[in-house]
Amino acid sequence: MGGIEQFIPLILIFAIMYFLLIRPQQKKVKEHQAMVAALRRGDQVVTQGGVIGKVVKVKDDGEVEVEIADGVKVRVVQSTIATVVSKTEPAK
Repeated sequence: MGGIEQFIPLILIFAIMYFLLIRPQQKKVKEHQAMVAALRRGDQVVTQGGVIGKVVKVKDDGEVEVEIADGVKVRVVQSTIATVVSKTEPAK
């Protein structure tokens, strides 16, 4: 029994770390992946670099074409989209 009692505090510390740090981070990652997967043409987005633009085209290879000014389009990796400011309504 003496050996098991020494590991109980370590197990408790790991359990606390899991519920306070690891689980919330995993939840945040899943929410971000769902947001990126739901990107559509016309959505206004903010990149991690702080660039605000409108999605012009969603490509299959993990890229998004974003218009940041009239006639100025840049290719952005989908995972670098930080937030979606405004969503467009789906076409009927």
